[in-house]
Amino acid sequence: MLTSQQIRQKFLDHFAQRGHAIVPSAPMVIKDDPTLMFTNAGMNQFKDLFLGNSEAKHKRIADTQKCLRVSGKHNDLEEVGIDTYHHTMFEMLGNWSFGDYFKKEAIAWAWELLVDEYKIDKENIYVTYFGGDEKDGLPADEETRALWKQYMPEERILPFSRKDNFWEMGDTGPCGPCTEIHVDVRTAEEKKEKPGRDLVNNDHPQVIEIWNNVFMQFERKADGSLVELPAQHVDTGMGFERLCMVLQGKRSNYDTDVFQPLIQSIARLSFTVKEYGRDEKADIAMRVIADHVRAIAFAIADGQLPSNTGAGYVIRRILRRAVRYGYSFLAFTGPFLGVVIGKLEQVMGEQFPELRKQLPLILSVVQEEEQSFFRTLHQGIKRLEQIISEERIRIESLPGRKTDVFGKEMAISGPKAFELFDTYGFPIDLTQLMAREQGVKVDMAGFETELQKQKQRSRAATTISTSDWVELQAGETEFFGYDALGCNAKVLRYRKIVAKGSELFQIVLDRTTLYPEGGGQVGDQGWLIQGIDRIDVVDTKRENQLIVHFTKELPKDVEKSVMVQVNTQRRILTARNHTATHLLHHALRKHLGTHVEQKGSLVAPDRLRFDISHFSKVTPEELKTIEHEVNAMITEDIVFEDLRNVPIAEAKAMGAMALFGEKYGDSVRVVKFGPSVELCGGTHVPRTGVIGPFRIVSESALAAGIRRIEAITSVEAERMINGKLAKLEAIEELLKRPADVVAAVQKLAEQNAALSKELEKAAKEKVKRYASSIPAKAKTNGKGVKVLVEQIDLDAQGLKDLGFALREQHTDLAFVAGSVIDGKPLLAVSLGKAFTDATGLKAVDIIKQISPAIKGGGGGQPDFATAGGKEPGGMAEALKKAAELLG
Repeated sequence: MLTSQQIRQKFLDHFAQRGHAIVPSAPMVIKDDPTLMFTNAGMNQFKDLFLGNSEAKHKRIADTQKCLRVSGKHNDLEEVGIDTYHHTMFEMLGNWSFGDYFKKEAIAWAWELLVDEYKIDKENIYVTYFGGDEKDGLPADEETRALWKQYMPEERILPFSRKDNFWEMGDTGPCGPCTEIHVDVRTAEEKKEKPGRDLVNNDHPQVIEIWNNVFMQFERKADGSLVELPAQHVDTGMGFERLCMVLQGKRSNYDTDVFQPLIQSIARLSFTVKEYGRDEKADIAMRVIADHVRAIAFAIADGQLPSNTGAGYVIRRILRRAVRYGYSFLAFTGPFLGVVIGKLEQVMGEQFPELRKQLPLILSVVQEEEQSFFRTLHQGIKRLEQIISEERIRIESLPGRKTDVFGKEMAISGPKAFELFDTYGFPIDLTQLMAREQGVKVDMAGFETELQKQKQRSRAATTISTSDWVELQAGETEFFGYDALGCNAKVLRYRKIVAKGSELFQIVLDRTTLYPEGGGQVGDQGWLIQGIDRIDVVDTKRENQLIVHFTKELPKDVEKSVMVQVNTQRRILTARNHTATHLLHHALRKHLGTHVEQKGSLVAPDRLRFDISHFSKVTPEELKTIEHEVNAMITEDIVFEDLRNVPIAEAKAMGAMALFGEKYGDSVRVVKFGPSVELCGGTHVPRTGVIGPFRIVSESALAAGIRRIEAITSVEAERMINGKLAKLEAIEELLKRPADVVAAVQKLAEQNAALSKELEKAAKEKVKRYASSIPAKAKTNGKGVKVLVEQIDLDAQGLKDLGFALREQHTDLAFVAGSVIDGKPLLAVSLGKAFTDATGLKAVDIIKQISPAIKGGGGGQPDFATAGGKEPGGMAEALKKAAELLG
C-alpha cells in the first residue's frame, strides 16, 4: 500500500516526466487579492496567468497546493468533521497548461496516472462532462465525451448541468466546461444493490469526486455574457486526502495515514476515550481537531495570526471550534493542541518546511489562544447559568404557570443563545445540552434568525460590485517609482466599482510612479493630470499583478496620455519610515538575538509599526539601546544600495532577510543600508541621514511570542520632542525654575503623598465619629427595628466604610445616607441582618426606588447598596422617599 508521501511524489513525478515544471505551494494566506483571504483552490497562485495580467514562465506546471475553505458548497465550518470527506485545510494536487495542451492530453494523462500508475480498478471509475446550457447557448461538450469513450464504456460517462460541470472563477472572469473523475469504493455487495452511476454527484461518502479537469475556454462578463478566450488553458485539481482514501482502501479520509497519526495522538491525550472508533461523538471531536490543527498551524506558518477581524478571525474561529470539541466530548480542560501540532510537524514538515521552521511560534501562539479561550468558556458557562436562572425567576413570577405567557415551555431566547455562540464561542449544541440538563429548551428558530442576520451583515460589509474592465490597450504596467516621482502614461484599462456605498474607479496605466500597497508600506496617493484637470488618486494597490490606481473620477479623455504625479511630501515621509523599519530590524536582531524575525509591519507617513518574534517583553533598557543604535545609523548617513533583479539564491547568500509569509520570484530586489540587508520592494531614502530623529513610542504583546514595536521619525518625532520640551518648560515655570527640576518634582510628589495620608487618616476619623453618633439618633419603627435617614458629609468611600461598620455593629439598624460632594449627589443604604429578617426589605430594592429623585441609578446587595446621580437638588426628595419605605 502506498503511503501518502509516496502518493504525492508519484503525482509530481508523473507530470514532471511529461514536461511540467514542479513549483512549490503558494502561501495559504493571500496578500494581494482583495477577493480572497485564503488560497481556496490550486489555481489561485496562477490567477494572473488566466486573467492575462502576466506572462507564464512555464507553459506546463504541476504542484501540491495548501488550500483553506470555510464557506460555500459543502464547506460550512460547522459541518467539518461530521462527515468523513470534507475539510477546512486540504491539499490540492494540480497540473496546468497555459495555452499549451488541452482536453486530449489532460484526459489521457489523468487516465494513465490513475489506472496505470496508481492501479485504481477502472471498473470503479465514473466520469462526468458538461451536458450543455440553454441559457448560455452552450452545447454539450461532445469532444470530452468522445475522448473518454476511448477509455471506458459510455454508461460510465455521465452528462451533468452547468451547476456541476461548468467551472467559474467568480461572477466574472475565465471559465469553462469541466470533467470530473469519480471513484466508487463501496463493497461488492453495496455495488450490487445500486449501480455507482446513480450515486455520482449525490454526496455519497463512498462514491466521491477525486479529480476535476477544467478546460478554460471562455470569459464571463459582468453582464453575464460569455466570450471566447484568446488562448485555451487547462486547470486541474485532485483532492489529495480523497485520493489517499481510495488508494489506501479506506472508507474515510480520516482513516488514512494523513490523519490517523494525529487522531491517535488525540486519543492518547484523552483520559475518557483512549481509542478512536468506539464512540460517535468522541470520533467526531477527534476528526474536528485533527482537521483544524492543520488549518491553524499552516495559517500561522504562512503569516496569519489569530485576531478579531478578517482572516485572523477565521483562524481564531477554527481554533476555538477545535477547543470546544475537545472540551465538550474529550474532557480536555486545558491546552492540548500543541501535542497534536507536534505530531503534524512530523507528518508534513518534510514536504512543507515552513511548518518545521515556524513550529516554536505556532506552538506559542496556539497555547496562548487556548488558555484565553478556556477562560472565555468558563465565563460562558457562568453566563449560561445566569440566563437559565433569570428565565426560571421569570417563569416562577407568573402565578401558577410552568410556561410563559405564550404557552411555551421555559426556554433560552434566540438572541441570548446567539450571544453565547458569538461572544463566548459556545456551539449551539453545547448550549442545548447544558440547558436540557436543567429542563430548559432553546429557541432554535430565534437563534437561526440571529445567525442569518450576522451572515447578512458580514456579506454586506465585504460586498464589492465591479463592472467589466474597459480595455483600451494591451500591456502591463511598468513601475518607475524608484527613480522618479512623475511620468507620462497611457490608460490601459479601467472599470467602476462600488464598495460600501461609495463609487470609485480603478485605473491601470502603462507606466506609473505611484507605489502600490505592499510589504507593509501603504499605497501612494497623488494625481493624474491632463491639461488643467487634476484627478486625485486616493490609493494605489496591487491586485493580483495589476497596479491599480483608485480615483473618484476618470480623466476626461481616457484615450489621451496623463501625467502621473506622486504626492511628494507623503512619499518622502513614508520612505523615511520604511528605511527606519529596516534599521530597527537590524538593531533588534543585533541586541535581542538572531531569533528575531519580522512577523508583520505597517509603514505609513506618520508612523511605523513592526511585529517581531520574541518570547519576552523588550525591557525599557533594551528599547533604549535599540533606539540609540537606530539613531547612530541615521547619524552615520549610510548611503542606500539598491540592487535590482538579483537571483534569489545570490540574495540569500548575501544574507538578505525575507518578509514573513511572502512568496518571492526567481529575481528579487535587495535593499542595503550598511549592515542592514533585506529583500524589499518598497521606497527608501537615498541616505539614512535624511530620516531625522527616531523615537520608539510603544512596545506591547500582539500574541504569544509576538511583540509589537511602534515608532515615529522625522516630522512626527520632532513634534513629539517639541511637545515634551514645551511641557518641561511649563513645569519649570510653575516651579519657579529650580536648579534641578526632577528633584523639585520628586519633592512635590513626596509632599503630596504625605498630605494624602493625612487626609485619609482624617477621613477615617470622620467615619468613626459618625459611626458612634448615628445609632443614638435612630428611631424605632412599628416593627421594633431602628431607622435613621440623614444627609451627611462623606465621599463615596466614606459612605461605604460607614455603612459596613453600622451593618456589623448594629444588626437591627437601617441607615440611609445622602451626601453631595463637588456637586455630585450620592446615596447609600445599609441594612443590618436583624432588620432585613424582620422587614424583608432589601437595600438594592430601596436604592432603585429612591435614586431616580437624583436622576441616577445604582445597585448592590440585599444588605448594602449605593447610587450616584446628576441632580443634587433631588436629595431631599430621595431621603423623604427612603423614610417612607422604612416606616
